[in-house]
Amino acid sequence: MEKYICEVCGYIYDPAEGDPDGGIDPGTSFENLPDDWACPLCGAGKEDFKLEGS
Repeated sequence: MEKYICEVCGYIYDPAEGDPDGGIDPGTSFENLPDDWACPLCGAGKEDFKLEGS
């Protein structure tokens, strides 16, 4: 699964880790995150993330 990086603060969403504090289980792909999920560091929305390395 691919990692996504927040263009605002640099946080990297790693599907292998998920976002336990946000209620996202490990193994959840970025595409399967809820539409209202936000960066746990800065609060940016999914639209502010890009594929790591792109």
